[in-house]
Amino acid sequence: MQMNKTPMPEQDPRVRAHNFEEVATGYTAEMAIQEAQRCLDCRHKPCVEGCPVNVKIPDFIRLLKKGDARAAYDVIRQDNALPAICGRVCPQETQCEARCVRGIRGEPVGIGRLERYAADTAMAEEAAGEAKVNAENAKARVAVVGSGPAGLSCAGELNRMGYDVTIFEALHTPGGVLVYGIPEFRLPKQLVRREIDGLERAGVKIVTNAVIGKSITLNELLEEEGFSAAFVGSGAGLPRFQNIEGEQLSGVYSANEFLTRVNLMKAYRFPEYLTPVRAGKRVAVVGGGNVAMDAARCALRLGAEKVMIVYRRGEEEMPARREEIEHAREEGVEFALLTNPVKFTGDENGSVTGMTCVRMALGEPDASGRRRPAPVPGSEFETEISCAVIAIGNSPNPLIAQTTPGLETQKWGGIVVKGDTLATSVPGVYAGGDAVTGAATVILAMGAGKKAAREIDEYLRAKNGEDAKA
Repeated sequence: MQMNKTPMPEQDPRVRAHNFEEVATGYTAEMAIQEAQRCLDCRHKPCVEGCPVNVKIPDFIRLLKKGDARAAYDVIRQDNALPAICGRVCPQETQCEARCVRGIRGEPVGIGRLERYAADTAMAEEAAGEAKVNAENAKARVAVVGSGPAGLSCAGELNRMGYDVTIFEALHTPGGVLVYGIPEFRLPKQLVRREIDGLERAGVKIVTNAVIGKSITLNELLEEEGFSAAFVGSGAGLPRFQNIEGEQLSGVYSANEFLTRVNLMKAYRFPEYLTPVRAGKRVAVVGGGNVAMDAARCALRLGAEKVMIVYRRGEEEMPARREEIEHAREEGVEFALLTNPVKFTGDENGSVTGMTCVRMALGEPDASGRRRPAPVPGSEFETEISCAVIAIGNSPNPLIAQTTPGLETQKWGGIVVKGDTLATSVPGVYAGGDAVTGAATVILAMGAGKKAAREIDEYLRAKNGEDAKA
């Protein structure tokens, strides 16, 4: 049995840095069987505990060993509404694969790669969706706010339970961060659309261009539109800035705006003279997470000659996945670590032309074990740039909280929920994902959506005098 994972085929870095096609091209059937055979089929199944949605990992891998990708996909779908997506963007290395016993000696099983293979193979067969829920016989109507990972997961789970589910999406295309935030080369939008199509075939209804809090309020959904409960999975779409001089200059983007513009450009194939984002020759991306890596790699693909990640800590502290850091470096992204911007400068037209930075040094570890960076006196320096992207995090949009009386929120904007129930301070309203935690991962948001669906089911059963354990 081989010690290391079966390598994932990828585009050559020199080629992919100039196109938006998917970087990893996926396993063949032979590769998938070879990798599946590395699984020890452990009795205690620690990998399942490491998965936020508790996919039956050994079960689907056992089927892949037999070459039955369709059956493996069906097993995954019992717990995961979006397997083709999770197989690509989940941080398996810190979750299911981190628990893999095979990884004690050698590398863990490539669970994410196998999940992707099973989903891609089954979806290529254009399998029909599940039977639609008969709205007349549905248990109750449930509203889901937001069609990102949390909302889609919650809607899929409620649909399987027999509820009549409607998703309300503020933008014109469903998918949330999956469509507007993650670039095409990491997550092809065709796959997102096919995953969402599967939910719609199963009976989930999606209403786009519906801004909850403006088009209609949560209270109106519950009191006037006949919905018995609601789940808020509206994400964290409010960008954070450093509040330093020059951030208002043209060419200084939030990562949200930059990536949304890039994704729209690719989706609608804008001609060059109508391109909704211009990176120029020298781009600085401030931040060290996956979003920063995405923005930097997009800038290269837009034709930038020099792209640098500017991060105030060291590489070991970067929250981005190791794979994303390696891919960025392979493609030519430079890393200015222990460096922090303190000012942006511009020309007479108000366009950014430069950035002043300061060197940072890490102090002694605090109580949490993290070493806080501090500026090094006299270390300021300037560098020429044509574009800057600020990727230092996001907060939930305050609109829903402002238009829902009694909805309790944190000082920073996150919706307050009661322990593990995900119930908010408003009866019948539940929340999860980035709207509660702040920006996190796709799979954690999906786990919250799945958990909320079960809590909503218990709430509605209790409300109707049914046995919640039935």
